[in-house]
Amino acid sequence: MPVFTLQLTDIRGPMLPEVGGKAANLGELAGAGLPVPPGFCLTTDAYRRALSSSGLDDICAALESTSTVDLTGLNRLAGRARSLVLDAGVPADIAEAVRSAYEALGSNVPVAVRSSATAEDLPFASFAGQQDTYLNVVGADSVLDAVSRCWASLWTDRALTYRATNGIEHAGAALAVVVQEMVDSTAAGVMFTANPVTGKRHETVIDASPGLGEAVVSGAVNPDQYVVDMAGGAIVKRTLGDRRVEIHAVPGGGTQRTQRSRNESPGDPEGARDAAVQPCLSDRQIKELAELGRLVERHYGAPQDTEWAMDPNGKLWLTQARPITTLYPQTTRTPPVPGIHAFLNFSLAQGLTRPLTPMGLAGIRLIASCVAKTAGFAVPDPRSGPSPYYEAGQRIFFDLTPVLRSRVGRKIVPRVFDVMEARSAMLMRSLFDDPRFSVTIKTPLKLIRHVAPVAAKYRVPESLLRGLFRPEAALERVERHSSELRKAIAGPGEATAHQRVAHVQRILGSELFATVPQILPLPALGFALLALVGRILGDQASYAELQTVIRGLPNNVTTEMDLALWQLASLIREDDDAAASMAGQTAEALLERYRDEGLPAIAQSGLDGFLRAYGHRAVAEIDLGMPRWGDDPTHILGVLANYLRLQPGAGAPDEQFRRAAEEAEEQVAKFIARARAISPLHAVVVRAALDRTRRFAGLRELPKYNLVLGLAVARQQLLLVGSELAASHRIERPEDIFFLDLDGVENALAGQDFREEIAQHRAAYEHELRRRHIPRVLLSDGTEPEATAAGDADPRPGTLSGSPASTGLVSAPARVIMDPVGAHLEPGEILVAPSTDPGWTPLFLTAGGLVMEMGGPNSHGAVVAREYGIPAVVGVPDATIRLRTGQRITVDGAAGTVSTEDPDG
Repeated sequence: MPVFTLQLTDIRGPMLPEVGGKAANLGELAGAGLPVPPGFCLTTDAYRRALSSSGLDDICAALESTSTVDLTGLNRLAGRARSLVLDAGVPADIAEAVRSAYEALGSNVPVAVRSSATAEDLPFASFAGQQDTYLNVVGADSVLDAVSRCWASLWTDRALTYRATNGIEHAGAALAVVVQEMVDSTAAGVMFTANPVTGKRHETVIDASPGLGEAVVSGAVNPDQYVVDMAGGAIVKRTLGDRRVEIHAVPGGGTQRTQRSRNESPGDPEGARDAAVQPCLSDRQIKELAELGRLVERHYGAPQDTEWAMDPNGKLWLTQARPITTLYPQTTRTPPVPGIHAFLNFSLAQGLTRPLTPMGLAGIRLIASCVAKTAGFAVPDPRSGPSPYYEAGQRIFFDLTPVLRSRVGRKIVPRVFDVMEARSAMLMRSLFDDPRFSVTIKTPLKLIRHVAPVAAKYRVPESLLRGLFRPEAALERVERHSSELRKAIAGPGEATAHQRVAHVQRILGSELFATVPQILPLPALGFALLALVGRILGDQASYAELQTVIRGLPNNVTTEMDLALWQLASLIREDDDAAASMAGQTAEALLERYRDEGLPAIAQSGLDGFLRAYGHRAVAEIDLGMPRWGDDPTHILGVLANYLRLQPGAGAPDEQFRRAAEEAEEQVAKFIARARAISPLHAVVVRAALDRTRRFAGLRELPKYNLVLGLAVARQQLLLVGSELAASHRIERPEDIFFLDLDGVENALAGQDFREEIAQHRAAYEHELRRRHIPRVLLSDGTEPEATAAGDADPRPGTLSGSPASTGLVSAPARVIMDPVGAHLEPGEILVAPSTDPGWTPLFLTAGGLVMEMGGPNSHGAVVAREYGIPAVVGVPDATIRLRTGQRITVDGAAGTVSTEDPDG
């Protein structure tokens, strides 16, 4: 028999399906002995019973077929749903249950009637403010009316869009209603038990305002804010708001909103105000409230976003608690050395903003362990990763603390990141003055002890000397190494599942790392020699001229890949019948034809050849779990379709690349002439240096290319194992294997059923995919240095600043793209992206410019942009949020700025 009402004291957290998130949390707080106003909950059974024949099922079916970007359609359906709910009313048996529970609270007691949805106050989505609340409701009839309106608020435009955005089914959502005694508060507000802006877990942040908390929660008022350092119990910040709006309960029901006047604008952040504005909480009350928050956090075991109220007697009440969903997760393991640690986000340094699958992380742990062992570090368990390796938010982090504590590390590592990911370098330097990271390693001996074994094993000095004096032989050796690597990683033909797993471990744990020290010294030499030319010529070699030298570089596998795809598009366009048959078709339609071998012959064979050469590549390709283009060529077909849309006369990328190479050679000749004016010896040195720069700088892409070759082979072997596990019903589909690690695979082969666990891993991964803010550096106490860093103001309103990456000036509409798969970029538009890897670069061929949130002058996107001759600015904070598609922007690749036509962005 359905239960329609439950007392809050009888409710616990696991009852969320019956009572919704808000009631579950309130019941949990009450059960823990924390101060919660008495009340009851009208369950989701009541909601479903009341609306069982309302016609909402038809609305849900229509919503499932409506795109999340079709706001007009979503809003129209939401309005119909609300009308159905209000028309249904409250059935008599449910109304009687509500009247009985309400009367038990007292005669006409004022109450708050609050929505409590099943998809609310969840660890991954708070849904705060998505459904309605009615305050100071008096009388049973008024309570029933508020209940009906709460039910209808499950179908507001905002709630419906929020569910759609978070991937929550509309048909599965239901609403309970909490009815609680009103606290006639003298002050109320919200309290975060961790600082939601900086991430500091030891700081409690309290917002407070006189009257009801609705003024603070709704954002109608500029409240007081107090920050308490829970480690020492000190109030470290007081900011008094103007509090010009106050909301109070009115006798007989309802609330009144009053506007409060003041004589002058707010004073300094320490709280100086005119005499009319006084703190609404005393120091004692602030500390009592912070202590109450500590108890809430201790009960839940995680930082909480709470709502609170203080009654006329000074008693504090909790009216809500939910997880703080915006905090970035802390690392999954604790550093062995006590004290504060700084972690560098290696995922972002690799141009990867998205999370990695469990198998993707497992693969990186093995590669990192190989690096550490080669460098002489102890690695007890390669599958767990070396001691400097950490994970947080399913992304890769490395412990930066030894670098910060080392005098040599401080000099070298930030300079490397100046050209890889410039803002990360800035954040490293911002920690130099932090006494917690003071220098304790003052000689380079420790560094030499770990670098020397790698340099010796892979004969790095010999490689550098060969590059200097025998460049052709150096290039031949690189080619020979790449060929030998391909043979070493080739997968076995006939093999058992256990043998395939062992082969994957060998590839990742011993074979792949060697490609880095055997190739990377050459491009490093090329860039070093370019810097030498800049030193020699001084003012006669500007930054823009030096950058011209590294445009149109040979020996760049990513550029060769992009131009091969462009050449295929050109061949198709020259065949009128082929071009006509593919024009205007979606990537999905072209994929179906390709798999049925139904594309025009030139396209079918051309794509076959392209995928044979480059099918191991992918977007986010360092993740073993990401499908390769050979697995799913949808992205490549979409890019081809875009290329075919280019009108004649548009600058052909191959011609642009050729012109870039010619301009580079012309600049080389100018530099040699300028050096000759100094002395013949200077001319000889500059000529040789620039020759090596042009030969070797393009090789910077090759180590990763080879790594990805190995990852593709490992992925292929794992899919074969996944097919066996799916056939034995230990996983649902072969690709589910990527939501296990290698230990999980071996346990599955031993007979364990992982289907339920994989579903949980997928849900966690999907949650992390939705995360937009990813910290570059994360401290072990949860602090994000970037959030606390000062001096990040843009040079002038309407201008965003970053690092110059590719010179030139372009004004065009922006196109914000978060994922290149299926992306549409009109020719000449400026690509705005969080970051890029080789999977993005086919888009560069038609882009008019590039703006990236990540990266430095020699990051992947910057190098490719220079080669194609498009202006680029990288390392622009929050570019994908502050810029919008269609907005006309100007990219100045020399100044490192992005200007918008409207200052507000």
